[in-house]
Amino acid sequence: MIKLRKYVYKFWLPIILCIGFVFIQSQSELALPDYMSKIVTNGIQAGGFDTSVADVMSQETYQHLMIFVDDKQKETIKSSYTFTKYNEIDEDIKSKFPKIEDAYILNDLSSQDKEKLENILIKPMLMVSAIDSMDPQSLEYKERFGNLPEGVDIYQVLSQMDQKTKDQMTQQIDSQIETMGESTMLIAAGNGVKSEYIKLGADVDAIQNNYIFLAGLKMLGIALLGSVAAMISAFLSSRVGSGVARDLRKAVFEKVESFSNTEFNKFSTASLITRTTNDITQVQMLMIMLLRIVLFAPMMGIGSLYKALTHSTSMTWIILMILIVISAILLVLIKIVMPKFKIIQSLIDRLNLTMRENLSGVLVIRAFGNETHSEERFDKANDDLTKVNLFVNRAMATLMPIMMFIMNIATVLVVWVGAQQLDLGNIAIGEMLAFIQYAMHIIMSFLFVAMIFIMIPRASVAADRVYEVLSTKVEIQDPIQPVDFNKNKKGLIEFKDVSFRYPGAQEAVLSHIDFIAEPGKTTAFIGSTGSGKSTLINLIPRFYDVSEGQILVDGVNIKDVRQHDLRELMGIVPQKGMLFSGTIRSNLQYGAHDATDEDLNHVIEIAQAKEFVDEKPKGLDEEISQGGTNVSGGQKQRLAIARALAKNPEILIFDDSFSALDFKTDATLRKELNQLTEKEKNTVLIVGQRIASIMDADQIIVLDNGKIVGKGTHDELMKSCQVYQEIAYSQLSKEELANA
Repeated sequence: MIKLRKYVYKFWLPIILCIGFVFIQSQSELALPDYMSKIVTNGIQAGGFDTSVADVMSQETYQHLMIFVDDKQKETIKSSYTFTKYNEIDEDIKSKFPKIEDAYILNDLSSQDKEKLENILIKPMLMVSAIDSMDPQSLEYKERFGNLPEGVDIYQVLSQMDQKTKDQMTQQIDSQIETMGESTMLIAAGNGVKSEYIKLGADVDAIQNNYIFLAGLKMLGIALLGSVAAMISAFLSSRVGSGVARDLRKAVFEKVESFSNTEFNKFSTASLITRTTNDITQVQMLMIMLLRIVLFAPMMGIGSLYKALTHSTSMTWIILMILIVISAILLVLIKIVMPKFKIIQSLIDRLNLTMRENLSGVLVIRAFGNETHSEERFDKANDDLTKVNLFVNRAMATLMPIMMFIMNIATVLVVWVGAQQLDLGNIAIGEMLAFIQYAMHIIMSFLFVAMIFIMIPRASVAADRVYEVLSTKVEIQDPIQPVDFNKNKKGLIEFKDVSFRYPGAQEAVLSHIDFIAEPGKTTAFIGSTGSGKSTLINLIPRFYDVSEGQILVDGVNIKDVRQHDLRELMGIVPQKGMLFSGTIRSNLQYGAHDATDEDLNHVIEIAQAKEFVDEKPKGLDEEISQGGTNVSGGQKQRLAIARALAKNPEILIFDDSFSALDFKTDATLRKELNQLTEKEKNTVLIVGQRIASIMDADQIIVLDNGKIVGKGTHDELMKSCQVYQEIAYSQLSKEELANA
């Protein structure tokens, strides 16, 4: 993936935005368990009172609280509350507390001052709440305070005692408070505030409902924010992934278009198709997962771990144990699955190759009655891929139930350990529920990470295969400083001692080829199969580069000009007439975009295709299917010839392009072609297998084993070249040759 990073850089802005929205999503997910904990602990258990600080206190409660604080704490409390007469109290407070009289009203405090006051009031509020909740007639009350004189208030006695005596008298209550955990103390202190509000006539049920409602609204708001962030991050990650895939496909396509035949021989067609489709799709999916899960999982995992440690350190060993077990499982799974991904991509190549060969060679397969063999060959490639995919998917399928089992075990452990901590008062029920949520987040984060670790190797293999195409060095390159063609030698082709051998081959296919093809004349090439005719033709447009010697076009070495400029001079008709899906018009205009209907009809007439084109219901707008499968071989070849003529190039190259034509059509076409070349002064090169197709050429070059063994006109070669004579007599009789 790192090798393809330059295709990612242009999307830096959506990537940064996506990271930001993923962070917002993770933070909203992490905040929800906290709010759930507050609703359960403060909203339900504590009745909506989550603090030991009362907004309003009666004089009596205020004085009672002062008994249980030292002098320094008294100063803090006095500075935090203001004594207010009834007629000076705000009307909103009066409506909230109907039984209020002269009271102490909480001042506007900073969060720091309020936290300090809360810490001071927890214990006094618990003490006052515990004493006030005792029944004077109960046995407990009589055991503790039964020796008090009748009619004497306990708070009067406590206020007159010194601190030491006071501590001794309340030590039993004190010891009970000490056994409480922090969470229980906060709930109990909140209940003390609740009792005070009840005493002042407040509707505590409304306060509780309001607390739960507001906390619920906050949860809904945070959940909505997280959902919006998730949708935006999904949109942005998809845009980035699709954009990278689009640019990669474009780059691969452009690279493949620049390949010479040498590079095409390194990659099979099936492999190039797989790399352009399946492999780039793997990279696209990984990009999306990287921006979504790779960022989200660590944020959630680390954040949940921090939150879990904050809520209860006594249960962190559960998290540690879970992480160790999950890590061990993932390591084993990754070690088993990772090597299979490279095998899968190779097997997809083989399946594509088998399918492509079966489809393109279906007529040959039927002709030889080998349908069963082809089916068996395809089934083997298909079964091999299926077996590896099944192994990988089965290995992956075990991950989810294992993770679910671990999650359930973790939940049971948290509840079991949490129940003990609840009993000790160290945590509240809401905190235990939040801890369970955070534990689930941690496990799911590891599951996401596992998915990524399994996707990365496969995508990495795919990315390497794509990069292999993009980094392939093209042997045939344009010159750094291209030169212009010599207009005085327009259409002139010169071969100067040209030799050529295929890459990796030891022997040359062509050796010491010398000839000149002049404009307005036809040069033909003939020879036995494998003599190098098509190879020689492929050297002119630089489909291959010569190994030795030079090829000059318009007086310039073809290596010194741009490939595009060189090929613009040529109209090439290959051995196999290739048509593209579209219409007859679009195929003929493939190299001549501005050609008019008049121009097209003219070249169709020369190529002897007018008769069957006119018979088509839509004429030039008749549909051509992929590969020209809806026209015959001869029609396809004539349309390919017309396409080259429509370009009106300097050089016309026909690579055995008349083989599918009957003798009459062939003769008529060559006659029309000769008239065209005399008029337009085109240089015509013809590779032929039939003597009848080339015998009228101005120059015939006879090739044998890659060497020129004869050069001249038909009559000259019939007298001087034995190889030409053998070819001629094998095709025509002496009488036919004499009357030709």
